[in-house]
Amino acid sequence: MLDKLKSASKKTIGTKQTLKAIEKDQVCMVFIAEDAEEHVVSELKRICKEKGIEVIAVKTMKELGDACGIQVGAASAAVLNS
Repeated sequence: MLDKLKSASKKTIGTKQTLKAIEKDQVCMVFIAEDAEEHVVSELKRICKEKGIEVIAVKTMKELGDACGIQVGAASAAVLNS
């Protein structure tokens, strides 16, 4: 599943950007790191459930950051509608 994130031409990295994109109905798939602090991603999980957006769990923030092509970990990321 991370291949979809790696190859996506449009994506968000981080919870704030992902939440903004969800508000604009631009997101088709969300990735959340299992080791992210719950208070950081709880709102994101709730909104995804409400809107029926697919959520994919990723083992670690580092793994998610690597898939996004950044040097640091990421709590969440999303693939945007093309």
